[in-house]
Amino acid sequence: MVGVNPEEDVLHVVGGKPLAGSIQVRGAKNFVSKAMVAALLAPGISVLKNVPEIRDVQVVSDLLRLHGVKVDVEPREGVVTIDASHVELADVADVDTLSGSSRIPILFSGPLLHRLGEAFIPALGGCKIGSRPIDFHLETLRKLGAKVDKEHEAGIHITAPDGLHGAKIHLPYPSVGATEQTLLAAVLADGKTELSGAATEPEIMDLVAVLQKMGAQISVDVDRTIRVEGVKALKGYRHTALPDRIEAASWASAALATHGDIFVRGAQQPDMMTFLNVFRKIGGEFDVRDDGIRFWHPGGDLKPVAIETDVHPGFMTDWQQPLVVALTQAKGLSIVHETVYENRFGFTKPLVQMGATIQLYKECLGSLPCRFQQRNFEHSAVIFGPTPLSGQDIDVPDLRGGFSHLIAALTASGPSEVHGISLIDRGYEDFRDKLVALGADID
Repeated sequence: MVGVNPEEDVLHVVGGKPLAGSIQVRGAKNFVSKAMVAALLAPGISVLKNVPEIRDVQVVSDLLRLHGVKVDVEPREGVVTIDASHVELADVADVDTLSGSSRIPILFSGPLLHRLGEAFIPALGGCKIGSRPIDFHLETLRKLGAKVDKEHEAGIHITAPDGLHGAKIHLPYPSVGATEQTLLAAVLADGKTELSGAATEPEIMDLVAVLQKMGAQISVDVDRTIRVEGVKALKGYRHTALPDRIEAASWASAALATHGDIFVRGAQQPDMMTFLNVFRKIGGEFDVRDDGIRFWHPGGDLKPVAIETDVHPGFMTDWQQPLVVALTQAKGLSIVHETVYENRFGFTKPLVQMGATIQLYKECLGSLPCRFQQRNFEHSAVIFGPTPLSGQDIDVPDLRGGFSHLIAALTASGPSEVHGISLIDRGYEDFRDKLVALGADID
């Protein structure tokens, strides 16, 4: 990653010690950045609270500033104040410097079209965990009346000479990004928009709550249909972000893998019920409290499970990678069928090098409908345990895989070097300090 000192991008870990203690989880990475973009829709001041100090927040703050927006970040207090009274088209070269840092720029399209009549989207980055095409995004914008020029030398140029107008849109797969794109573009469009096949993750619902506070008219039906009645203008908002259920589950998996005991302050039960059921089936214990959830390994053998990832309310794809590390310590055969991203199991190769017994398959080892059936993707994993892990040098492949490798290094006997830890900073706030607080042997 540009600007990262290679020497500071390595974490030395001596594993084999249970993680124990208390840590804090703040707002969800997958919501906070989208709520910051939503502030662009209103020529006023918005205040977002419970914001984590992560790299994605820095990237979105910089992108907003490039477009003339005033952004004040108070990282320790977790408060971001955004004044979008003035919005201007950013210099193409400046925007391009941030390409590859995040996939968030595509979501600027709708708000910029409403405020300026045009938008420039650079080449998109993000974790390489499978196909994340922007075709859904661009097709949505076209249906709402935008003109898309994909031949621009440095990215995509989008215009709306006649403004945006309501439309009927169907998503063949409930894409979170395309749902967010539709919401951000439709709230100020002329007329009504009906989005069928929408994603309904908790982070989407929190974005809907923010937009409603701003003055939007949005209804969500039980059949995954979202209806938006465009309004003439929106106002700024004040909102507290929902907690990050992915980070909370990641620390829970770390407690299980290392025979630890971690209290995750800020974690909430309702959005984690599917994970909590699986955690208990494996043999982990948890205690739901008013201010968080305590996760611990009670001793004895962990049990194998069969998991299939799915869109909400199914088992979240971002939960499976850290949990796979814990499953290497379960007694018996576990199966994980990944139905969301086709290349999510690349992170298992270093685990095998550390001593895990994991076999990947192209077949669907599960019963859920899967887009990858009869395609050449290794999207099912069989994990046999328990297997002792030994320390190794590891290169972080992506955000969630990187944290999973960190858990493996903490579980393993002996020293490990985890390279590329700046990727983990994208979604895990102060993870080094939290590891120290939990008694990890790192430097």
